[in-house]
Amino acid sequence: MLSWAAIAGITVTALAMVLTPGPNMMYLVSRSIGQGRAAGLISLGGTAVGFLVYLTLANLGLAVVFVAVPWLFLGFKAVGAAYLGYLAWQALRPGGRGLFDTAELPRDPGWKLFRMGLLTNLLNPKAAIMYLALIPQFIDPARGHTAAQGFLLGGIQIAVSVAVNAAIVVAAGAVAGLILRRPAWAVWQRRITGTLLGAVALMLAREVPQRARV
Repeated sequence: MLSWAAIAGITVTALAMVLTPGPNMMYLVSRSIGQGRAAGLISLGGTAVGFLVYLTLANLGLAVVFVAVPWLFLGFKAVGAAYLGYLAWQALRPGGRGLFDTAELPRDPGWKLFRMGLLTNLLNPKAAIMYLALIPQFIDPARGHTAAQGFLLGGIQIAVSVAVNAAIVVAAGAVAGLILRRPAWAVWQRRITGTLLGAVALMLAREVPQRARV
């Protein structure tokens, strides 16, 4: 059903997207450093479910609502950018405590970690764009069963994203002990995280006026 060109294309696209710093990666890395490898993997489970939600909506045709109702899509992207801006401010505000400060971050229960991973992905405009604009480019109507092609392509994207993020989580979790032994590193981690979150928020804010296309 899928051509090798389509499989290779979506694999490369998914790899490039997941390696581009964004809210999912920033949250998973920060959570893994702050609470450990297991917490990062639980959060990753929530992120994966968020991808499944997008995949299902897109292939059932409900995602075209963003195209039919432009203000809804713009509002969705604005919420995502504002959310990242809030996280950046929490990390960088003078005298403030970073949201992902490993020295003070509470150990959240598994259900909350999963929920936050899910929410972070659902509020991630990059995930919406992946299913609204990128995956459809690899669907060939001449091969039939366009919905099935969409699910298969989305499955490849999810597999690539989860595999790469899992590797990142494992590596970040290994740093947790070192961060705890060196409190000064936690301060720099907060500053770097806040700066990156702010940069991504500004980047997404610039894209808010763009209308959805399929």
